[in-house]
Amino acid sequence: MATEPVLAAFQLTALQRRHSVRSYVLSDYWELTKPEVNFLIAITTVAAFCMGSPKPFVHFPWFLLLNTLLGTVLVASGAGALNQLIERKFDAQMRRTSRRPIAAGRIEPSRALVFGTLLSLTGVLYLALAVRPAASLLALLTLTAYLFFYTPLKRRTPLCTLVGAFPGAMPVLIGYVAAIGTLDSKAWLLFAILFFWQFPHFMAIAWMYREDYARAGYEVLPPGREKARFMGWQSVLPALALVAVAVTALALGHGNPVLMAGTLLLSLGFLYFVARLALVRSSQSARRLLLVSILYLPLVFLLVVLAKV
Repeated sequence: MATEPVLAAFQLTALQRRHSVRSYVLSDYWELTKPEVNFLIAITTVAAFCMGSPKPFVHFPWFLLLNTLLGTVLVASGAGALNQLIERKFDAQMRRTSRRPIAAGRIEPSRALVFGTLLSLTGVLYLALAVRPAASLLALLTLTAYLFFYTPLKRRTPLCTLVGAFPGAMPVLIGYVAAIGTLDSKAWLLFAILFFWQFPHFMAIAWMYREDYARAGYEVLPPGREKARFMGWQSVLPALALVAVAVTALALGHGNPVLMAGTLLLSLGFLYFVARLALVRSSQSARRLLLVSILYLPLVFLLVVLAKV
């Protein structure tokens, strides 16, 4: 039949369109989980688990680690989705976030609510059943603090970064307590590193997109002349604290002194880029600090874990 090739072409085109639509939908839901944030969360959780595990490599609890990682990432993914749901109207006003799935109208808020809630509750329950109840409780506290304290405070006070740094540093406690069942000085060392790291990391983002944030009504930086001064001390003081943490860890003999000295050198290098942003106050220096911060965190955690070994 002469029409058969034509019909076959139409069917193929329709099939391709369905596959394309399905692919876009999956991509949108993947974006909703904030995978770039989850990547850093996964790194810090794994590092903390390895730091806390008392067992030698030959008897390392790999299955428990995988369960911990899965549960933590599920909770973090749900938190990311629910955060975008809460901030959808504000995200739509920012060039940086206007293309996010909910803000752009590609995912309906009701579906995002179901998706984020299921991910979060599944992660919390999974940690309770497959890991430890203590890890599940910490994950639930992290989720609550992130959604109900940090998220609304971003539109009320520049001190939101301080509040958000607490749930932001919790993944290391989840990973550590999952491995050993308790928290000790090494766990709080990792917590301190992740806690202080967040300030210069977020200040770099806030400075790069300061006009965007102000347009959407976020008060991550104070208005007027205080903006630059606030960004400076919110970046420099925590970076100095990271140097102090590295010096303290080295002085107390937490692991191999050569590798711990490496964390001190990395922290001093990080401080240099932080100081440049505080002094120059340009978008270019902020962009460089952002890149350095993304490299700094996994490298420091790698050295701390290797120092224990």
